[in-house]
Amino acid sequence: MTITDMTIKEMATALRKGDLSTSEITRAFLQNIEKLEPTVGSYITVTEDNALAMAKKADRRLKEGDDPGLLAGIPAALKDNIATAGIRTTNASRMLEHFVPAYDAYAVTLLRGSGAVFLGKTNMDEFAMGDSSEASAFHATHNPYDTTRVPGGSSGGSAAAVAAGEAVYALGTDTGGSICQPAAYCGLVGMRPTYGLVSRRGVTAYASSFDQTGPMTRTVRDNAAVLDAIAVRDPKDGMAARFAPIPEGGYVGAIEDTFGNPVIGYVEEFSNGLNPAVRDAIERALQFYSSAGARVVPLSFPHLQEALAAYYLLTSAEGYSAINRYDGIHYGYRSADAETVDDIYIRSRSDALGLEVKSRVLLGSYLLSKENYDTYYEKAARIRTLVIQTFNTLFNACDAILAPVTIGPAPLLGARGDESLNGQYSSDRFTVLAPLAGLPALAFPCGLTEEGLPLGLQLIGPRFSEGRLYMLAATYEDAHERLPRPRIFHELRNGK
Repeated sequence: MTITDMTIKEMATALRKGDLSTSEITRAFLQNIEKLEPTVGSYITVTEDNALAMAKKADRRLKEGDDPGLLAGIPAALKDNIATAGIRTTNASRMLEHFVPAYDAYAVTLLRGSGAVFLGKTNMDEFAMGDSSEASAFHATHNPYDTTRVPGGSSGGSAAAVAAGEAVYALGTDTGGSICQPAAYCGLVGMRPTYGLVSRRGVTAYASSFDQTGPMTRTVRDNAAVLDAIAVRDPKDGMAARFAPIPEGGYVGAIEDTFGNPVIGYVEEFSNGLNPAVRDAIERALQFYSSAGARVVPLSFPHLQEALAAYYLLTSAEGYSAINRYDGIHYGYRSADAETVDDIYIRSRSDALGLEVKSRVLLGSYLLSKENYDTYYEKAARIRTLVIQTFNTLFNACDAILAPVTIGPAPLLGARGDESLNGQYSSDRFTVLAPLAGLPALAFPCGLTEEGLPLGLQLIGPRFSEGRLYMLAATYEDAHERLPRPRIFHELRNGK
C-alpha cells in the first residue's frame, strides 16, 4: 500500500508509531498533484510551500507530545469558496480572481487547530452555481475514473482530488447536492450535514438558507472523523444550531453502535427514470439491509417535480441577493472601460461573471420583482414547507430513507442537455430534497457500472441523525469491497 492510498486512521497510526512523518505524507500528495493536475484539473491554487510549513509544524507538535487529534498531519483540500487567510479564494470566478481573505472560515480554523495540512484550493462551478464543475472561469475538472466525463459539481474539484489521490479528504459545500452528487460520480463518501451543524461563517454565500459545508472522503469512518472536527458550534454564526446533539464518542464512535433493527424507507416514485444500473444498485442495497436485520418499508413522496422547481426558484432568488455585493466598487473585478457608476456596475458584472451565474441571477431578479413575488417566490416557499412536512410524516414511519443520488453515472463533459427543469436540472431531483428541509444526507459508493464508472446511493435522515446515517452506511461499506482507485491513479503509481 502506498502512502496516498492510506485512510486517515492508517496514516494517523503510522505517524504516531514513527513509521511516517507528516512531511513525507505531504510530499507524496504534492507529487501526485504535480503529475495529475494537467489531466484532472482538481485545483485552482496549490499551496506547496504553505503545506510543507504546516507539515513541519504538525511533526513538531506530535514529537513534543502535543497531539491535537486524528487529523493531525493529514493533508486536505478546500473548496475555493471557503475563506483561507493569506491564500486566494476565487470562487472559480474572474470577479474574485485575485481576492485574498484576511481571515479563515470557521471550519478552516477548526481544522488548523486539529493539525491539518492544506494542500490547496479546489476547482468548482463559479460561485457554486452548477452541477458539473465545467462552469469555472479557469478550467473544467475531469472525472478521474474517466477523464472524458464530469466529476459533478459544484464541489467537483474536491471530489476529483480525493478520488485521484491528490488529497486524503476535502471540504465541499452543498446547496442542493453539491457534495453528494460529485461524491457519487467519483466513488466517494460525502456528507451534507444538518443545516446549522457546521458553521457557514467564511463560506461565500450562494443561497444562505440552504448552504452547508461538509467532508468528502473515500471511507465512511474517514468522513465521520472530519465531521467530528468541524461540527463545533460557532458563536458568531447566527444560523448555527444551538443544541446539536453530538453522539457520545463523536461520529466515529456512533459507527460502532449496535445495528439493531432500524427501519429504512424507500420512496417508490424515486424509481422513475433511473438508469438500470442505479435501479439494480438500490435493489441490492435494500436486500442487504433487510438481510442485516433492517425492516424496509415503502413510502411515497409526491410532488418531486414541484420540489425541484421550488429549489431552483428559491436558490436563484437568494443567489441574486448574494451576487449583488459584487458590483465593481467594493471589491473584486472592476472594468477598465467603465466611465459612469452605471457603467461600472454593468460592465464589471458582464465581463467577470459566467453564463450560469448570470442566468440564475437574472431569474432571481425576475422572481423578486413586485409583479412576480407572489406568483413564484411565495409559492416556492410554500412548497418548501410542504417538503418539510412530508419528511416529518415519513420519519414517523422510518429511521432513514435510502435514495438514489443521481439518475445515472457521470455524464460526458459538454453533455449538459437543455437548460431546463426537464433537461439538465432534472437530474438534481434527488439531491435537492434534503437541502429544502435542512436535513442531513450521506452519499456512499455502491459499485461500478460495466464501463467502470462509480455509482452512489444516499441515506437521508431526520435533523441531527448524522451518527445513525454513518452507522448504516458503514454497515454497508464493511460488507462490500471498497471501490478500486481510478485507472489514472494506478498509472501514476506505475510511472506511466
